[in-house]
Amino acid sequence: MRSLVLSLSLSLLASATAVAQQTPSRSANAAAQQVTVDMKNTQGQSVGTVEVRQLANGTLFVAELENLPPGPHGFHIHEVGSCEAPDFKSAGGHFNPTGAAHGFDSADGPHAGDLPNIHVADDGTATAEFFSTRLSLSAQQVAGSGSAATGAGTGAADAGQAGERAAMLDSDGSAIIVHAEADDHADMDSAAARIACGVIGARAR
Repeated sequence: MRSLVLSLSLSLLASATAVAQQTPSRSANAAAQQVTVDMKNTQGQSVGTVEVRQLANGTLFVAELENLPPGPHGFHIHEVGSCEAPDFKSAGGHFNPTGAAHGFDSADGPHAGDLPNIHVADDGTATAEFFSTRLSLSAQQVAGSGSAATGAGTGAADAGQAGERAAMLDSDGSAIIVHAEADDHADMDSAAARIACGVIGARAR
């Protein structure tokens, strides 16, 4: 009897050890779903950071910026993880894997990479928090709500369609761009020049 109990105890211990080894820690999962993007201006000087967090229902962007011109500025995700000064054209166009039109005010929009404007204070600083259900860091499925909506007051952007969220960490990565002017949410050229850039990253092949 004693040997049977000992045998069962050893078996349970071995099973528990195997499960522990196969189950990733919550901290490891959290690290894989969050990146901090260093933003720089056209002179290569730091202008703050944007924390990108993939959550269960989309992606949260938390921007802490400084040394920027006061006023409203377009704030977008661009399609390539490259920030070559002085014009940051290496970041490519807006991140738009579905071929949508630009802007929250477009009947066929918005781009996956369209986000609300940021507003920089007179001292050159800006704090902003946006949530998008169109974007993810890595591939993420979405059930779909059957409708499309944009919550301007909350910074929310709802794709409202079933499928897969657009993954920013694709083969060539993506970038966050701050523009010189405000985006009017209809004309893509309204935001004007690119004045700050940060690389979100490129997925390892």
